[in-house]
Amino acid sequence: MQTSSQASDYLRPLQRITALGGGHGLGRLLYSLKFMGKKLVGVVATTDNGGSTGMLRATHKCIAWGDIRNCLSQLAQQPLAAELLNYRYNDNQLNGHSFGNLLLHTLNEISARPIDSIELLSRLLKVNSKVLPMSEVPTDLTADTVEDLHCFGEINVDALVTMPKRLSLSPKVAATPEAIEHILQSDLILLGPGSFLTSIMPPLLVEEIQQAIAASGASILYVDNLVKENSPAGRLSTQERLTWLEQYLGGARVHAVISPKAHEITHIPVVQTVTPEANTLHRHDATRLRIAIAQAYYQLNNK
Repeated sequence: MQTSSQASDYLRPLQRITALGGGHGLGRLLYSLKFMGKKLVGVVATTDNGGSTGMLRATHKCIAWGDIRNCLSQLAQQPLAAELLNYRYNDNQLNGHSFGNLLLHTLNEISARPIDSIELLSRLLKVNSKVLPMSEVPTDLTADTVEDLHCFGEINVDALVTMPKRLSLSPKVAATPEAIEHILQSDLILLGPGSFLTSIMPPLLVEEIQQAIAASGASILYVDNLVKENSPAGRLSTQERLTWLEQYLGGARVHAVISPKAHEITHIPVVQTVTPEANTLHRHDATRLRIAIAQAYYQLNNK
């Protein structure tokens, strides 16, 4: 597959593609595949405790809205809608808050469930794909360090200088039922790109999500970052990150990798034909990413 059209045609018959992660990485991935419409599902990390999201969580004990907002803004049909969702106030009353976070929080206040508020905003934005929180119950990311210290909260985990011994959620939470349903129906599951410890890993810490990935029988692709992230995970080889991931896949294994630099991996297919967007070295070119995903899935199904 050399063209975007060929890649789209090859992937379109799939019953379901589910991507898990958070931050800008998941939003970019969903953007590259939004031609899949309702067959595309994003399961979003809800552990962020910084910025506007952190302020809302501290005062209202809600899930983290920021990564969900970012995914919706990437999938919105109108560029103005994306700008509006991502607008940040800088006045005294709302300083630092994102309009999209406040809107999601307000919709949640009048909805029965967080997922209802996301679906309502999706309809307003004419977003055809599904965006689901990993859980509808607030939880925080925690890490146990090699010095036997307990690190609480995503901001503190992000500041670690060495890889932790293990990650967990506090408290343990149940997965959003719809997320499990879609994972089980998936032909293809995508992990990454994004911050490894704080975006990719949190959904995989939910035990029901681990079990659903293993039970799905789907092809599992890891999408590596284009540039090294400024964290302990950025100093790991791609194979070392795969080893970390596979501890949290319920016994499943990653079947292929999309990375421009994973030269040490020889036991599974590696697609290296991804490039950055012009003038943004850390952001995948959406067309080349779509082609790479189709190439990886083709290799797995035409051995």
